[in-house]
Amino acid sequence: MLFLYKLLKNKEYNLKSSNINGNGELKMKHKLISFFVLTIIFLQSTFSYANIEENEPVDANQITQEIMQASSNAQDIPSINSRAAIVIDRLTKKILFAKNENDVRKMASTTKIMTAIVVIESANLYDTVTVSKKAAATGGSNLGIKEGDKITICDLLYGLLLESGNDAAVALAEAVGGSVEGFAEMMNKKAKEIGLNNTNFVTPHGLDNEGHYTTAYELAILADYALNNKTFYNFVSTKNYTITINGSPKNISNTNELLGTLNGVYGVKTGFTNGANRCLVTACKRNNLDIICVVLGADTKKHRTQDSIKLIEYTYKNYTTVDLKKIVYDFFTQWELENVAKFNINKASTKNIDLEIDNFNYTLYPVKKENSGTMSLNIVCNYNLDAPINASSNLGTLYVNIGDEDVLKFDIINKNKINKKNCFNYFYDFSSNFFKYLTITN
Repeated sequence: MLFLYKLLKNKEYNLKSSNINGNGELKMKHKLISFFVLTIIFLQSTFSYANIEENEPVDANQITQEIMQASSNAQDIPSINSRAAIVIDRLTKKILFAKNENDVRKMASTTKIMTAIVVIESANLYDTVTVSKKAAATGGSNLGIKEGDKITICDLLYGLLLESGNDAAVALAEAVGGSVEGFAEMMNKKAKEIGLNNTNFVTPHGLDNEGHYTTAYELAILADYALNNKTFYNFVSTKNYTITINGSPKNISNTNELLGTLNGVYGVKTGFTNGANRCLVTACKRNNLDIICVVLGADTKKHRTQDSIKLIEYTYKNYTTVDLKKIVYDFFTQWELENVAKFNINKASTKNIDLEIDNFNYTLYPVKKENSGTMSLNIVCNYNLDAPINASSNLGTLYVNIGDEDVLKFDIINKNKINKKNCFNYFYDFSSNFFKYLTITN
C-alpha cells in the first residue's frame, strides 16, 4: 500500500512539474484519480484480508507432514505460535495444557459456536427464513445467500458451521432474535448461564468489534457445552453437505482442516479476522480421552494448524486415563469398614452414621502416563463430634494425590441427621441403666 501511494504521489508530482504554466484542471483530475485508485486498492485489500475466512484449499500432504513431525516431538511440551491456547479434558474439565488461557481476546468466527447453540435451543430448525437485505450484504466469508432467498434454519446452520457464512449468521440472528442486537442479548444470557464471565458477544459472526471477546478457557467451556447437544455435534462433525436455497441444491464443505485428516477429530470451528488472527477450536477423542483444544491469535493458517496438531499429539502422547471412581470407592469402602466405629458423637440420641463421598462425579480421570502408578489416597476426619449433626454435614475430607501434579479432595458426609438427646432420651437412658443395675445386684 505504501509503495503504491508513493508511486502515485510521484506521478502526480511529475505531472505538476510538467504543468508549470498552471494547468490547474489537469492537476485536479490527477489528484481525484489518485485518490480514487488508492481508495479502491485500500478497500479491496482491507476486505479481502479481514474477511477471508477459511476457504483456502486444505493441503492434505502438508497436514500429514505436520502430524508426523508433531508425533516425533510429542514427548516435549510444545512451543507454539498462537498467542493463547488451552487443552481441556471434557469429562473432568481438567486443564492439560495452557498458554495465556485467561487473556481476553477477539475470537473471530469461533463466535458461531454460541450462535449455533442459541439457535438450536431456541428455534424450529425446519422453519423457512426469507433472507433480508442486511443479511445478504454482510461482508466476509459467506454462504452466498441473496436478499429474498428462502432457506431453512437447518440449512443456514450448515452454512454457518461448515462454510462459516457471516450472511447466514445475520439471517439466523434476525430470524431467532428479531435483530442482531436482540440476538446478541440472547447470546450473552446463555454465556452467563454457562458461567462465562470474561466473554461478551456483540455480533453473531465475530467480525472485529472491541466489545466482542472471550478467553481460550471460556471458549473451550463453551465448545464443551455445545458438543453435549447431539444436533450441534452432528453439524460440526459433518465434512460435506448439500443444502437447498430456493429449492436448488448447493454443495458446501467444512472449513476445519483437521476434520477427516487428524485421527479422532470430530469438530468444531475455525476463525479468522485481522484483529483475532487465526483461531481454531478442535474436539478430538482417542480411546477414553476426549479433549478440546483451542488456539487463538496464530499468525497464519499454517501456524494454527501446526499448533493444534502439536497440542493434540502432545496430549495423547503424554496422558492416559485411570478409573478414578473404582480406585476411590475401593479405598473408601475399606476405610469405612475399619474406621466407622471410631466416631464418638457426644450427646447423640442415636449413633446413626452412614458415610458417603459428596459430589463425586468422576469416572475416568486424565493423568500423565509417568504418574499413572503413583496415586495415593488419604482420609482426614474428626472422630469426636457433638450432636446435633445435620444431614449431609461434612465429617472429613478424602485427598487424592497423583504424582506431584494433582491434588483432588472430596468431602466425606454423613447422610443422616443425628439429633441431640432430649429429656425423654435422658430419662430412657436413666431407666435402662437403673434396671440393668437392679438386674446385676439381684
